[in-house]
Parts: sequence; C-alpha cells; structure tokens
Amino acid sequence: MRETNVWPIQPTGWAVPFPPSSFSRLFCCLRHTAPWLRFAALLCLILTVSEAPSARAQHGEQLGSGVAGEHHHHRGGTKPSWEGSVQAIAYSEFNHHLAGLFLLLIGLSEVRQALGWPALVWTRFLLPSALTIGGIFLLIWSDHDSWPIGSLTFAQTFFGDDEEIFQHKAYGILAFAVGTIEFLRRLGWFAHAAWTVPLPLFAIVGGLMLFGHSHGDHPAAYKIAVHHAIMGTMAITAGSSKLVSGWRARQMVRERSYWELIWASLVLVIGLQLLMYSE
Repeated sequence: MRETNVWPIQPTGWAVPFPPSSFSRLFCCLRHTAPWLRFAALLCLILTVSEAPSARAQHGEQLGSGVAGEHHHHRGGTKPSWEGSVQAIAYSEFNHHLAGLFLLLIGLSEVRQALGWPALVWTRFLLPSALTIGGIFLLIWSDHDSWPIGSLTFAQTFFGDDEEIFQHKAYGILAFAVGTIEFLRRLGWFAHAAWTVPLPLFAIVGGLMLFGHSHGDHPAAYKIAVHHAIMGTMAITAGSSKLVSGWRARQMVRERSYWELIWASLVLVIGLQLLMYSE
C-alpha cells in the first residue's frame, strides 16, 4: 500500500516548522488580550516545550531500532510497518495535538459562558467553528492511507474492516454535524430545546467509542488505551453535566451555571490531555 506525502505530515517529520521566534511574536500578539487567554497560551507553551525532549528521544530510539523497516501482518496482508514508525507517530501526535488545541478553545469559550462574563460574547461561536473545522480535518486527514488522501477507496474507508479508520471518520462526521447544529442554534435559528441535546450526546457517544478505539499493532498500545479510557471517562462526565445543565435550565433552576462550569472545565482538561499526548 503506498504512502503519501500529503499535508500535514511529511515522511521526515513536521510539515509546518515552528521556529522559536514564532513564540515571541505570539506573545506580542497576546499582550493586549484578556488575562485568561494569556494564561492559557503560556500554559500551552510550557506543555509543548516540556513534551518535546521526550518525544524526540523516543523517536530517535525507534529510528535506531529500525522499526520503520520491519514487516508485519496487517488486515490480512503483509506490508511495511506503519504503526509505531516515526512517520506514523508524528502523524498521530499532530492530529491529537490539533484536536487538543480545538478543545482548549472550546473549553475557554464555554468557561466564559458558564461564568456569565459579558465580554467576548463572540467566543460563543468558537465551539461550533472548532467542531466543524475539526470534523472536516478528520474526514480528510485522519489516516494516511484512507480516502481521500490515501490508496484506500471511499468504500474501503467507510465500509472496510479497519475499525480504527471507520471510527476516525465517524468522529469527523459527528463533529461536523454537531458543529453545524450548534452554529445555527447559537444564531437563534434552532430555538427548540431539543436542539441542545446533540452536543452533550456527541460528548457521551464519543467518550464511549474511545473505550473501544484501538491503534492496532502499536508498540505503545497499552499506554494509548489507558489515555483513551481516561479521556473517555471525562467526556462521558462532561456530556452528562451538559445534559443536566440543559434540563435545569428548562426547569428554571438557578444552579445551572455549576453544571455548565463542570462541563467547560472537563473540556479544558481533555484539551490539555490531548496537547500532552505522545506515543
């Protein structure tokens, strides 16, 4: 099966370099923003810098051991190993880190809404925007060998026997659909209370799917499974809190903000967990 050099990951590493000077320019741009946004940016920088040395060391060990040159049985055939190779790890970590960035933006915007801050009202559209963009990204770049960037056809991608690929595409479809619903709802087009249900249900269903999500014959399969189990538990809890919040809002109960804050805080934690993800 052929491998592609399609953005975002090149065979030699990251497709988009992040020079050290870009961080100084970033903080210059954040000087006039809200304090909580500056704090979030600083936290993300610390997490990224602290994670980089271990990731480089792990990649170097795998490169030295010749993981990319090994062969194994995959889906009924023999092919050069992709799972666990340097390229595969870079590809997977990039996707997880990007998802973490999206969830961090969503969490920050939801915290503002839960606390009832009148400033930055426009951030209510961060959640639907991040979900729709993230959904499109997953539908295109979730897997290096899947449709439309890889050698697998549309039918093989969505109706084949690779559950990992199918789950990634399912996440993409659900994220795009829920993001569209939330965008229209926050514009006031979907005013019925029933339209508040898809978002928490997406969190709950997505969390449940993580318990069965596998990266195949990966050398760090156990570590990935533990990571997904923790993230799935938090996603289920967050979605349930959002459901309770919506129900209490319809019952005109004043404690609604506490459930909203639990939801927003857990989304933030999941985003940070994804930013620190490594294989």
